Amino acid sequence: MQRSEWQQLLQPVSDFLGCATPTGWLEQAARPESLPTLLRDHLICELKAAQSAMYLIRRYAVDDNSADALLQWLKPFEDFTYRQQGDWRALAGLTLKKSMIPKASSRYAQDLIDKMVLLIKEELHHFYQVLEVMAANGIAYEKTTSSRYAKGLLRHVRTFEPAAIVDKLICGAYIEARSCERFAKLAPLLPEQITDFYISLLRSEARHYQDYLTLAQQVTDTDISERVAFFGEIEAGLILTPDPDFKFHSGCPAALVSAQSAA
Repeated sequence: MQRSEWQQLLQPVSDFLGCATPTGWLEQAARPESLPTLLRDHLICELKAAQSAMYLIRRYAVDDNSADALLQWLKPFEDFTYRQQGDWRALAGLTLKKSMIPKASSRYAQDLIDKMVLLIKEELHHFYQVLEVMAANGIAYEKTTSSRYAKGLLRHVRTFEPAAIVDKLICGAYIEARSCERFAKLAPLLPEQITDFYISLLRSEARHYQDYLTLAQQVTDTDISERVAFFGEIEAGLILTPDPDFKFHSGCPAALVSAQSAA
């Protein structure tokens, strides 16, 4: 992908997000010692994105047999990640082996299935690609703690339907959009192999956030723009405020903020 092409692809993403990634986070991410943490957390983010999409399908769109098939699809990836079972090379090519049967009572089930199954396929492929990059750079997989980011968004999800699914989908849109923005910002700062990999992710990540927004509007008869703006403010706050942790979606490094304040 040419630079002009991916910059054009990113314009709607930048317009959607309430802020750009702070320079301080990028400076931290560009340090060689940050690369293992960055890649390990990126790996977990890919799995969590697949899990979130699977949850939406199982909760809102399919019958019990289809829901069980989704669980079996992700199980080897979860076993490797959370229980450190199996060889990561065995994850190559694993895919869904059953057609999803939509709930007859849902007007949006089929579209949710189509978009989210494609997203899961892509996220699991990216998961494997991150493992390849880690292996090529001599970085072993180790468990890592979650950042505050996704929890910070999801704690504001309403508890009644269809408001709950609308909010979950909007949160998904922001997570995917921020991932896309960070891949683009990080690409020029990292080793060439990782630069090429991150640029290759931009097209799918840009589509993912749009798919989430399309579904969010589809599942309700009311306008979602107020909720989109609400979560936009929450998301920007998580990105711009001091964060003691460094992860792929973390906020402005707290140490840098403290140093600037002292100066």
